[in-house]
Amino acid sequence: MNTLSISDPLPNGPDQFDAAAFTAHTLSSQQNLAAILDHTLLKPDATRTQVLQLCHEAAEHRFACAMVNPTWVSLAAAALNGTGIPVGVVIGFPLGATLSASKRDETTRVLKLGAHDVDMVLNVGLLKSGQSADYEAVRQDIRGVVELAHASGAIVKVILETCLLTFEEKLRASEIALGAGADFLKTSTGFSTGGATADDISLLRGVAGHRAGVKASGGIRSLSDATTMLRAGASRIGASASVKIVAELAGHSAEPAAPAAGY
Repeated sequence: MNTLSISDPLPNGPDQFDAAAFTAHTLSSQQNLAAILDHTLLKPDATRTQVLQLCHEAAEHRFACAMVNPTWVSLAAAALNGTGIPVGVVIGFPLGATLSASKRDETTRVLKLGAHDVDMVLNVGLLKSGQSADYEAVRQDIRGVVELAHASGAIVKVILETCLLTFEEKLRASEIALGAGADFLKTSTGFSTGGATADDISLLRGVAGHRAGVKASGGIRSLSDATTMLRAGASRIGASASVKIVAELAGHSAEPAAPAAGY
């Protein structure tokens, strides 16, 4: 299993996260960089062969996880069995507007199939409705998934879809997610109007401090992109171009990653 985590002793204090130190450590080797990359394939037309290739690359490069859609969890779990690389899966994806009961059921099923990283989409519409009851419903929506995941030893990253939120909504969404037990705050599905930005990462890290990880996702296709997100405070990055990003660190050229919806 990868060794670098949000709990490593890098911050300046109990509520601070030292992005500069984390970035320097992460970029000090290909291994350290790979350890914070969620190798991702979420496009709707992904095939069995492509998922198996994703898993092969995840095991070869020791990525943080292989992130797939729910239908491919059992295949990915079988392919990665014995490698120590976990399977990641998205829940309520990409809109977040499914019933809370559906999210819980989906979570239960993918955990049984072997998922470890559960990236769930926050209910954006409820959050933006702005009523106290709606905020509580968002919290319960997240909490239901978190409780199931944590009971199985899994982790939860809450996708806020920051491109759809105001500054105040980003702050509120972050606090709600943290209060519900999220292990990571995550920027984007990559299927909406925008992806990760350095400003949003800095904002999420400012709220999270050292309480949780921050995952940048959406539009990260190069080492330069990844470095920008790390310096802003990201501790995990989701990308379909993970192999290319790691190769860039070593100064090697890699075949350009084909454009992929979602990451």
